[in-house]
This record gives sequence, C-alpha cells and structure tokens, in this order.
Amino acid sequence: MSDATARLDEVRGRIDAAARAAGRDPAAVTLVAVSKTHGADRVRELLQVGQRVFGENRVQEAEGKFPALKAEYPDLELHLIGPLQTNKAREAVALFDVIQSVDRERLAATLAKEMDRAGRRPACYVQVNTGEEPQKAGVLPAEVDAFVAACRDSHKLPVVGLMCIPPVDEDPSLHFALLAKMAARNGLDRVSMGMSADYETAVRLGATHVRVGTALFGSRGT
Repeated sequence: MSDATARLDEVRGRIDAAARAAGRDPAAVTLVAVSKTHGADRVRELLQVGQRVFGENRVQEAEGKFPALKAEYPDLELHLIGPLQTNKAREAVALFDVIQSVDRERLAATLAKEMDRAGRRPACYVQVNTGEEPQKAGVLPAEVDAFVAACRDSHKLPVVGLMCIPPVDEDPSLHFALLAKMAARNGLDRVSMGMSADYETAVRLGATHVRVGTALFGSRGT
C-alpha cells in the first residue's frame, strides 16, 4: 500500500466513524482533497486510488496542473476554496466545478456575467466569516441571509451551500454549529467546513464537505 493510499484510507475511515457516531450516513460527507502547493504527480497518486474531488486556493496554480488531469480523469471535480479576485472570475468559471468563496456583491455580479457568457454554471457556496475577523474574507453572519437572497434573486447564481474557516484560536465547534444553522435557515443543504485539524468535529456537526490537505499530502511545500 502506497503512502497516499494509506493516508486516504485513514482520513476516509475517520470521516466514516465520525459520521456514524453522529447518526449520519458516511456517504453524505464528501472529502475535498486540498492539493494547493502540491504538484500534479501528487494529485494523480490520489486519483489512481479513487479520490475524485479536489480543492485549490489559487486560480493560477490550478490552471497549471488541472486541465491535463481533467482530460485524463473526466469525472474529476475541482473546487475553488480560496479567495477569488474579480479579475480571475472568467478563468475560475472556465476551470472550476464549484466555487466555495463567493463573499461580496461585486464578485457575485461578475460571476453571474461570466457564467452567462461561458454557458457554464459552477455551483457556488457563500463564504461566511463566522469569527468576524477583519483580516479574513467572508460575509458577516448578520448579513448572510440578505447576501444569499441577492445571489439567488438578483444575480441568479446557483448557490448550493455555505463555507467557513473558523478562527484558529477558538473552538471550531461553535462556528460549525453556527454555519449549519445559517445554511438550514436559508434552505441550503451543503455545508463546507472542517480541515485537517478538525474535520471529524465538522462531520459530527453536519458538514457535507470537509477540506483536508495536510492529513492527505503531508506538510505543504513553499
């Protein structure tokens, strides 16, 4: 068994156990393998053992390695999980299947325009700044309902869920519970939360997608 296979099996096993402990179907949780800073060869290792959903933080980095991988594995699903600049919206719509970081009106409008132009509609998540951290992207909790409504009604974006990145120095469970509550209130059935250090907690609190990098790939490069 390769190192990649062993790590993938361990993470999947932990997801399954956390889901079962919460009375959830493990199949309801999607593992997003976060491959930022890792090359195409490392991604291919996981593709070869069945992983199909990947996450990248930067459009430019993803453009350098995923078109060829998508040609090789047509069922590969690519998520943008990092901040998106409006001037990269066209490239993001062309390459990604899911955009998890919709966080402001101007970006929503630009994405809607590019989707209409390209005839391609990646699923969208609204990123929520649950910790209200000034240095972090995301819609403030008090503004989530209005922003989701604007994305749906004004911009006609295919909003399917919410995403958050809790503050590193706070109990993530409080943020995960808040995000799940906001998603339910807005009729959204997908919740992207939890990373390598806390994905089991996220699963117990209702995550449908967990974004795991280090636990799968080891320490990141520079």
